[in-house]
Amino acid sequence: MPASEPDEPTDPAEPATGAAAGPVVGAAAEPSEPDQPSTGEPAGAGAAGASAPPVDLVKRSSSGAGDPASPADPASPADPASSPEESVTHDAARDAHGDSRTDADPGHQGERPDGPAQQPASVAVNEPLLPARAHRPSDLLRFLLGLLGIAAVLVLASIAQSTTSGLTADINTNANRLPSFLVTITSFFSTAAVLIVPVAFAVERLIKRDGLRVADGVLAAVLAHGISLGVDLWVLKAAPAPIYDALVVTHNGVASDPVHGYLTPVIAYMTAVGMASRPRWRVALWLVVLMDSLSELVGGNTTPLSIAITILLGLTVAYGTLYAVGSPNVRPTGEHLLAGLRKVGFDPITAHRSPDGPEGTRRYLVVQRVGPPLDVHVIDREHQASGFFYRFWRRLRLRAVATRSSPQSLRQALEQEALIAYAANAAGARSPLLIATSELGPDAVILVYERIEGRALADLDDSEISDKVLGDAWTSVRILHDRRIAHRQLTSSALLVTEDGGTCLVNLAGGDIAAGDLALRMDVSQLLTTFALRVGPERAVASATQVLGTARTAAALPMLQPVGLSRSTRQDLSAYHRQAKAEVQAERDAKIAAGMKIEAALEAHPDPTDLLSLIREQILELVPQAPVEPAKLERLKPKTLISLVAGAFAAYLLVGQLTNNPLTKLAHAQWGWISIAVGASVASYVGAAMSLAGFVPEQLPFWRTFAAQVAGSFVKLVAPAAVGGVALNARFLQRCGVRSGQAVASVGASQLVGLAMHIVLLLGFGLIAGTARSSDVPSARTVITVLLVAAVVVLIVTAIPSLRRWVFHQLRTLFIGVVPRMLDLLRTPSKLATGFGGIILVSMAFIACLYTCVLAFGGSAGFAAIAVVYLAGNAAGSAVPVPGGIGTIETALILLLSSVAGVPAVIATPSVLMFRLLTFWLPVLPGWGSFSYLQRRGAL
Repeated sequence: MPASEPDEPTDPAEPATGAAAGPVVGAAAEPSEPDQPSTGEPAGAGAAGASAPPVDLVKRSSSGAGDPASPADPASPADPASSPEESVTHDAARDAHGDSRTDADPGHQGERPDGPAQQPASVAVNEPLLPARAHRPSDLLRFLLGLLGIAAVLVLASIAQSTTSGLTADINTNANRLPSFLVTITSFFSTAAVLIVPVAFAVERLIKRDGLRVADGVLAAVLAHGISLGVDLWVLKAAPAPIYDALVVTHNGVASDPVHGYLTPVIAYMTAVGMASRPRWRVALWLVVLMDSLSELVGGNTTPLSIAITILLGLTVAYGTLYAVGSPNVRPTGEHLLAGLRKVGFDPITAHRSPDGPEGTRRYLVVQRVGPPLDVHVIDREHQASGFFYRFWRRLRLRAVATRSSPQSLRQALEQEALIAYAANAAGARSPLLIATSELGPDAVILVYERIEGRALADLDDSEISDKVLGDAWTSVRILHDRRIAHRQLTSSALLVTEDGGTCLVNLAGGDIAAGDLALRMDVSQLLTTFALRVGPERAVASATQVLGTARTAAALPMLQPVGLSRSTRQDLSAYHRQAKAEVQAERDAKIAAGMKIEAALEAHPDPTDLLSLIREQILELVPQAPVEPAKLERLKPKTLISLVAGAFAAYLLVGQLTNNPLTKLAHAQWGWISIAVGASVASYVGAAMSLAGFVPEQLPFWRTFAAQVAGSFVKLVAPAAVGGVALNARFLQRCGVRSGQAVASVGASQLVGLAMHIVLLLGFGLIAGTARSSDVPSARTVITVLLVAAVVVLIVTAIPSLRRWVFHQLRTLFIGVVPRMLDLLRTPSKLATGFGGIILVSMAFIACLYTCVLAFGGSAGFAAIAVVYLAGNAAGSAVPVPGGIGTIETALILLLSSVAGVPAVIATPSVLMFRLLTFWLPVLPGWGSFSYLQRRGAL
């Protein structure tokens, strides 16, 4: 390895390393011959998302000046003075077949030489060129944290004015007691140090030929200086008074700089250049910053919050710059790897890059002069940082027992993987044997495994997956679980099918020892899903029960949910379902084209069942008493997070509307109008029952249908209104004897007609309101403009082929079951009248409820204007996937009442709150009662 300081890594981006030097000659490596060691997949090969075949770059690194070329390679340069950059093999295929290895000479097959003098003259490294720069998620995280810190300082300056001003006054009072000459000397030396330290650091970096880092630092310094000038201008000209007072000191009418324009670039420069492995320079920098800050504070030229903003701004700009342009890539190359292997007693002669492992772990196939080939895993800081935000989201979303903590350092990552590997070997599971571990400089570690020839399960055809493959995998998993070891990544890339037809477990780095029951059960559910995707649920469950027994297999049933599976398995599951749906749709289309009725085609080819449901059915056939309720793996669902954010935003807007305390008007409400509003709310449920019964040819019991609509008020509390209502109504119709396909078609017909009537009513009331008054209510011209815009959108959709196909597919899916149902209803006009009448009654009842609520609080607006407000506001608020439209509907209605109907905000706010209380919140308790009643009666 090239010489460098002990406290810093050698930068592979420098020309001395040869990582990026010289032209890249050759195409992608050709496949190796079956009898060569480079043909087999290394342990853990075949990970999902493996990169394309690497560029074939064979680099010759001389072991000493003037070493002769390898006698085994006749194409090696004869000139001993030639540099490694000039020793690039142009015959990519020859290297891919291993012919350029220095062990081709039979004379090299003897005993292993002792001492450095007997090491080979050159080695071959086959790997793609590493990118010159890397965008590190850690830099992005630090950038975001810096922005939050700046925002926190500004908030503190706004709300803690007395504290900040008192702190500044105390500092100035105590500073006046210090000798003036001491303050002057400190200021002089700190200012000089601020200039000297960056220059000295730049010279040191240039001597080490680290010009790229110096350029990054200069760029960050320039950006920091420009941003600091912009912040100064904002604070002095446009910032609120509390922020101005907290950041600016005025002497004799001259204001100080809110941000120190000379200190911010220095901090940004030193941070961007990089000091993680340079503790001496890091200490020197912060001593300079501390001295300068104290001298400015003691001199009365700044404030504590100004110093804080200066430091945070420099750090934030530096990390933002590093993430935007990328940091110089310091990942160790294959040559560094071979040097590290020699330090731990190996004698490598060739190294070939293998497909990356999970989360980008680099892997190499290393051939030794004497001894079997090796699989070497390289873990570096770049690998540790990859996938940070996904892991953070998983830990936030799932309970702690469902996830495992990520290692915080390279040493922890090394120890964790080594511990799992040793534990698996000791338990007797079939897994690669860990031979050695070592550090590879300050930024990487290596783990050396024995070589196991085989192919990943993901690379096998379904016909090649025999019962022995399944049984061996389950046997190894049972052995691990007997010792309380969880694998946690039992995907198709973690199962290596060996030459004898057995299965070896790889990718053990993410496992746990002393694992709990939940982690072990999640292992079983993961492997069940992995096998079911390839061989079907029947064989997957049968192979599991044969090895684990029915009790262990059944215990995994509550874990069979997508959130408990790995990301690659969830992607495979989605692709499987898409393909199954496409095949069913193709069969339907063929039958319909052959003359079969649409409804018969739907019955003959129903929608495919979810794969996880099929696995559950197979387990329940064997163990009928197995627990079926899904385990609670999530602590935070995405829709809950959306609800919290939307609710907080809506609360913020509502608080802004609560000027003059409009809620006090509740005491002065006209309760006669409110009683009418209550009646209108009840009438809406009658209309909902009519609309559902009207689109079902079968006869439905009215009061039970009415109770189902009331129960929908309870369901809307935990699900978006449209989704919850559709699911409840479809289930109710199935319980009433309507076949599944027809039940879904009936509910779809009701929803489709309801959407059409909603648009018709909105246009109609908009024309009436615009004709009745010439205010902000949409006029007839506005409605016509909207129609023209809609027509243009339709034309654009039809003009773009891909968009047109997608829209037509969605509409076809919607109409394929609705149209036959509507044709059946045409035979009974009374049913259609009931359905259309119910839909109109629902809308008119809600409009009347909102209208009477406005009247109850002293407002005055036309009925048509209130109708436009409700129809538009309810549609806009319901577009957000929030349960019941909580927050979004209230905000939309208040804004529209104020802007469109001309109702003052002090009246609009309590009116909307009363409307939502009568139509959403109060019906929840009766809805829960109706839901429980219908469940007891078997109607849901």
